[in-house]
Amino acid sequence: MTDLILKKGKERSLLRRHPWVYDTAVQKLNGKAVSGDTVRVCSYDGRFLAWAAYSKDSTLRARCWSFNETEAINADWIREKIKQALQARQFLFSRTSAVRVIFGEADQLPGLVVDRYGDWLVTQFQAAGVEAYRDVIADELMKVPEIKGVFDRSDAATRHREGLPERVEVLRGAEPPLEIEVVEDGVRYGVDVRKGHKTGFYIDQRENRFLAQRLAREFKLRTGRGMRALNCFCYTGGFSLALLTGGAEEVISVDSSAEALAMAARNAERNGIDESRAKWVQADVFEYLRQAREAGEVFDLVILDPPKFASSHRHVERAARAYKDINLNGLRLVASGGDLLTFSCSGAMDVDLFQKVIAGAVIDSKRDAWMVARLGAGADHPLMMTCPEGEYLKGLQLTVR
Repeated sequence: MTDLILKKGKERSLLRRHPWVYDTAVQKLNGKAVSGDTVRVCSYDGRFLAWAAYSKDSTLRARCWSFNETEAINADWIREKIKQALQARQFLFSRTSAVRVIFGEADQLPGLVVDRYGDWLVTQFQAAGVEAYRDVIADELMKVPEIKGVFDRSDAATRHREGLPERVEVLRGAEPPLEIEVVEDGVRYGVDVRKGHKTGFYIDQRENRFLAQRLAREFKLRTGRGMRALNCFCYTGGFSLALLTGGAEEVISVDSSAEALAMAARNAERNGIDESRAKWVQADVFEYLRQAREAGEVFDLVILDPPKFASSHRHVERAARAYKDINLNGLRLVASGGDLLTFSCSGAMDVDLFQKVIAGAVIDSKRDAWMVARLGAGADHPLMMTCPEGEYLKGLQLTVR
């Protein structure tokens, strides 16, 4: 077995069971290893720390499989972790057919994402270690009851950093349809697993879509009318459809992608939504918010769910300015007593910084606002407590007073 020896003092994070080893922490490699090989990570004085997948081309030089020296990392071990991850998500299928069934480090399968959409599974192999077990993983996934096929969307930027080529292909079984229909909390959505964002849909926003649906219902009960809402960066209409099925009278949905808006409109048809209640606007959200403010628009609910503004820590300052910009203008569009749901999916921006940025927007907007809830991903995206970087999605619910 090849040993990856760390520099003195660099063992501390692994002793706290943090699963990543950066190249700057490595003193030397005792033996030979190619990307994807399992290595034994040791402290400078030879103490065992973890079993990890080695990646010679990445600054994230090793991702830990296990901190138990007695475990053997092999095909059987991988299969067992897949079974455990699948079993842990079974409770969600009573309310949705779109579930993240494997979530990387949280399931001890670092770099592997698997989402289920109805009868299909969609994979993302984002690290050399799981890529080395590609066939083992694919074969095990095809054993899942009722699964017709496994489609691979390994085209994320992390592949390049791992020295891996992009892959978009059928991995096992049947070719998926152009649009897979899923149902979540009674709402029907079409998912394009070939070209859609991530693996085709923002599964991680399930609980927040349910919150939006509930807010629409409660608003109608309280006021006797359907709310008027604005959904920015709407993509294929996830939040919009939740609001409309919850009783919103009018939802204006804004996105820069004509293709995404076309699917959003089809999703509205899937749910029998009257065209007069759903307005789909192709525009730059930053410009739209300014124009809406100048026009004196007012909404009972504004949702801001932008794409990742900070891909790394180098971009956090620029991202903070962008988040403040959209939230400042978004706050000014919220009616008194209305709500703002605002999100960041930038892993490089932590929860505290995001809240400070939003607080700055509140101050500059000269509005009074309560933070009534912190928001995040659903239970199928569990946070590994020793790896806080896994908390990439964070959000706030503000009520404007």
